[in-house]
Amino acid sequence: MLHNLLTPLADDFIIFNVFRYLTFRSGAAVLTALFICFLLGPRIIAWLKMKQREGQPIREDGPENHIATKQGTPTMGGVLIMLSLAISTLLWADLSNGFVWVVLFVTLGFGLVGFADDYLKLTRRSHRGVSGRVRLLAEIAIALAATVWVVSLMQAPLETAIAVPFFKDLLLQVGWLFLAIAVFVIVGSANAVNLTDGLDGLAIVPVMIAAGCFALIAYLVGNAVFANYLQIHFVPGTGELAVVCAALVGSSLGFLWYNAPPAMVFMGDTGSLSCGAALGAIAVIAKHELVLAIIGGLFVLETVSVIVQVASYKLTGRRVFRMAPLHHHFEKKGWREETIVVRFWIIAAVLALIGLSTLKLR
Repeated sequence: MLHNLLTPLADDFIIFNVFRYLTFRSGAAVLTALFICFLLGPRIIAWLKMKQREGQPIREDGPENHIATKQGTPTMGGVLIMLSLAISTLLWADLSNGFVWVVLFVTLGFGLVGFADDYLKLTRRSHRGVSGRVRLLAEIAIALAATVWVVSLMQAPLETAIAVPFFKDLLLQVGWLFLAIAVFVIVGSANAVNLTDGLDGLAIVPVMIAAGCFALIAYLVGNAVFANYLQIHFVPGTGELAVVCAALVGSSLGFLWYNAPPAMVFMGDTGSLSCGAALGAIAVIAKHELVLAIIGGLFVLETVSVIVQVASYKLTGRRVFRMAPLHHHFEKKGWREETIVVRFWIIAAVLALIGLSTLKLR
């Protein structure tokens, strides 16, 4: 909004020229989202505690120590992430850019699905919320609408193509199959983050790392000079998503203040679904869907651990892990929660660096 309002004044007042620069607005988006978290966080947490006197329902079949250590901690903290992200984005992004609205639509849409799920869990005092089928259908509907919107905004020959990392000019033209692939990326990303969100601070830092990486990717992909130099596909308009990613970084950093062990609040499905879907949508628009699987490799590992566990138990009656997702396996082995969380953060950082290396290794 500030970009749209103040940039036209730059010819008369040179100070407003800074609003033309993505780097300035991205930095401002980080600080704005962080400030909003610090400003609203205590009030939102106090309100959630008042409404959720018993806190988030704790699974009886989960790690035994969770019943003692996490009982009474409120959930739905993702509301804080969504508010700070949306306000910061609306303030600093170019609102004439359609891609910005697509990402906001996906983020808030998945956040509402997660909010409904969290609300039912709280009112029923159970870890079961919205039925899996209804939730999945709602997620697919939102992701499909967003994907159609993206295709309508994209220029040929990129609109229905998949870019392959490590190759300069390789575009896989998949036609309308692109809709299914994009929906899978967005829905898969959302649920992968959701599965990872099981320990204090475990999911939010990898989300922040991935958002920082995609801020850089969006900036480079949306700049014709840098895209040509790096021999990656130039996607006009995607540079503005650097501001959205920056807002997500600031929101994540602010939320971490309250979610660091021992957590004052959990993000719940409200936060995990919205953050994961935002990353998936940005990856689809920036034509780096495959790179998301590397940068968000920790989320992939957590998801695969669940798939392997379920498949193994159904086929052989045996479990591969002591408990899935993977972080619970290490809890069952006796690792301290803080140890698991920090080591998983390190893994996320390493995978992010590997993902960024695909920009130059062509």
